[in-house]
This record gives sequence, structure tokens and C-alpha cells, in this order.
Amino acid sequence: MAGDGTAGWVVEVEDLKKTYAGGVEAVRGVSFTVAPGEVFGLLGPNGAGKSTTIGMLTTTIKPSSGVARLAGYDVQTQPIQARAVSSVVFQDAVVDRALSGRRNLQLHARLWGTAPAAAERRIGELAEAFGLTELLGRPVESYSGGQRRRLEIARALLSNPRVLFLDEPTVGLDTRIRYELLDLIGGLRNRTGMATVLTTHYLDEADRLCDRIAIVHEGRIVALDSPTMLLQRFGTEILELRVSGDGHEALGKLRSASVAGETAFAVGSTLTIPLDRPAAIVLDAASTLDIETESMTSRRPTLDDVYLQLTGSSLAA
Repeated sequence: MAGDGTAGWVVEVEDLKKTYAGGVEAVRGVSFTVAPGEVFGLLGPNGAGKSTTIGMLTTTIKPSSGVARLAGYDVQTQPIQARAVSSVVFQDAVVDRALSGRRNLQLHARLWGTAPAAAERRIGELAEAFGLTELLGRPVESYSGGQRRRLEIARALLSNPRVLFLDEPTVGLDTRIRYELLDLIGGLRNRTGMATVLTTHYLDEADRLCDRIAIVHEGRIVALDSPTMLLQRFGTEILELRVSGDGHEALGKLRSASVAGETAFAVGSTLTIPLDRPAAIVLDAASTLDIETESMTSRRPTLDDVYLQLTGSSLAA
């Protein structure tokens, strides 16, 4: 039923596709759901289809086929209602830099039809929560990148959305400011209970913020689960071996000897082998099979390992 969503989902996406002129398939049939209060991540490198997916969900890009609903409202047939229950913070800044932070927020509240008194109360609440109170009287052009990003998120929350879309929210920020903003984003759920859909190619962001992650590769979702479950396929430790010669050939030999499983993979001359036995057994097998190793290291698995194993390419931007 419109306005409620089905089965408690506030975001419902079914086989959503986007093909641009010339036959470029940016999104090739993605499906997922997001519950109220959940932080859901779309994780993948630039060009994977994340931003196009967000564009379709926020009604700025027309889908080629498929269905998407926000709180039960179809983004194609009920775009005004879908926009009314959602807000978006795009990669590029949309605040007016010549105006003060307060004036930016006041204009946005006016666009949403919020009464002036109620708008001022809401602006005050958000400014305090986002550490912007002392900045509101200054023109936005004097803000740092992190301050401007906080203002943009506060602006998006003025309408009390049921769904907040954050498209690469920390791109271009230095490490300290990134972590401050991550803390802020992580606390939004506790204060509002809204659903948050986040796109990122940063591993730490996805691991730290998201309840579930959809790994996106070439317009498709190739894995969807919690960060813990995605990493579980690799156990607690992996062995990285750099070999002389072809890595895929060496991996084939180790699999034939039953010391490397299906989750092991090779990129160039580097083998990544989840360890379910002592590393010495793998190294002894490599020596017996005449696999010359140049270096080795053991470490904990990361989401980049998951992406590499599934797609053969790195998440690195």
C-alpha cells in the first residue's frame, strides 16, 4: 500500500536497470530492500553503477526497467510522493556558497512548506547536533569541506525524511574530517530511526557504518550480506604468496594438492589463500610442487579481498 511499503521495507528495489543511449548498461538488474533504521551500503569502485542507482531512486534518472519504491511510493509513477519521504546528499555540493548557512537552511525549509517558527526550531536542533551553531551566520564559502558537508546533511534532514541517500559523502575530505563525519553519520540512526542508503568505495566506511552491504560490480550486485558474513568466507586469516611466474597456474597446482580451496584467488603473481590449516603446510606444498615463492605474509581478511575474489578487480579508486 502506498505510503507504507511492503513487509516493513522502506526501500524496495526489484530488477532495476538503466541503459543509456548507445547501449551503455550502467545498471543491469539490481534488487535489494532496506528496513527502517538500517544503514545499507552500495560498495564498489567508481563506474560500478552506484550513483546511477541512487539517481534512479531519487527520481533524477529515469529507469529503463524494473521497479523501485520508497515507503511504498513508486519512484516512476509517484515521483512527488517518493521525493516527499526521502532526501539526498549528492557528491557535488548543492548549497549556495554566497549565502549564510542559516539562509541556506531557511530557504530549504521554505521549499518544503515548513512554517517559519517550526523551521527555526528544526534548524536550531540540527545546528546543535551537527556542530554548526557558531557557523550559521557565516557565508558557506568560508566553510571548510567538512563543515560544508555537515551543513548539506543537516539541510537534507530538515524535512524529517524516512530515507536518506548519501552518495559518496566523504569524497575529497582529509582523513580526520572523514572520521568525524563518519561518527556523525553513524549517530543519525540513533536519533531518527530513518533508513540510510550509502554509496562508497571506501572499505572502512562500509565496514564501520553499514548493517548490510551490496557489493556492486559492472552494474550488478555480486554479493549482499552483513560485513561480518561477507568476511566469514575467508575465515580469520589469509596467506598472501607472491610467486615467480603465472599466479593462476600456481593456484591451480595448490588446488589440485587440496591445500587451496575455491575461495583462494590469484591476481597477477600474488595468491590470496584463506587458511584453514597452518601456513607451513601451504608453503611445504608449494615447494613440493616446484612453485617458487618470492615473498609471503599473513593477515586478517578485508572487504577488498571479498571484492577481488568475486570480481577479479580491486576496490581501490
